[in-house]
Amino acid sequence: MNTTRAICTHPVVRFGTLLVLLLGSCAISVASLAYFDDEEWPIFVMEKLPLSSSAFEELWLNALQIHVVAAAFALPACLVLLSKSVLKRAPTLHRILGRVVGLVVLFALAPTGLVMAFFAKGGALGVAGFLLTGVIVVVAMVNGIVTARRKQVAAHRRSMLHVVAQLSVAVSSRVLILALDAVAVDAERAYLIALWLPVVGSALIVELLVARPTTSGSAHRFWSLHAAHGRRRPLVRTSLAGDAAGR
Repeated sequence: MNTTRAICTHPVVRFGTLLVLLLGSCAISVASLAYFDDEEWPIFVMEKLPLSSSAFEELWLNALQIHVVAAAFALPACLVLLSKSVLKRAPTLHRILGRVVGLVVLFALAPTGLVMAFFAKGGALGVAGFLLTGVIVVVAMVNGIVTARRKQVAAHRRSMLHVVAQLSVAVSSRVLILALDAVAVDAERAYLIALWLPVVGSALIVELLVARPTTSGSAHRFWSLHAAHGRRRPLVRTSLAGDAAGR
């Protein structure tokens, strides 16, 4: 496990992964511009329409367009937030961008994704897969915000890696669909495999390869810091005790 973790966190592997995700996100964003063309719908939209009522059609189309815009911003922004150099050199930028990403994910990307999930291909398994990835994103983002406010850096980073892992499904699933299509896998089966494998696999990768922060580790750092300043604190306590005794 340690060897695998070392390989996955190697700077070259890390940079290559981030670059692929960034390029994939940009390619998806460019292709998604067709969703805003009212005169000629892409195949993906044509497969969904018509729905049972015009109200559902409008809801789904609005959710799709908001989701596309939110995703085009969220994944690249999250990749920037993962940069340790940005965090070190521009902590204010990291903090402001993180807040904006949190708002976009929780109030635009995730809600529209959950709406679209109920219209997903693949029947109940398709719906369940999209609901699962949406729930993981929401829970991880909320936990990431909470841990950031508590200054729990390791836990915050771990939560945000879960967010990025699920956002990366948009890229990895498309690549997997192309690969399965190349080997003539049934279209519906390929769709479900390309959905569930990245969703579950991405979550497992973070769980298995990113060390879970421990309370004992936090306590150790706290007491180490306390000990480093221990010489000054007794003087304060002694002074306070003296004042109390004098009273």
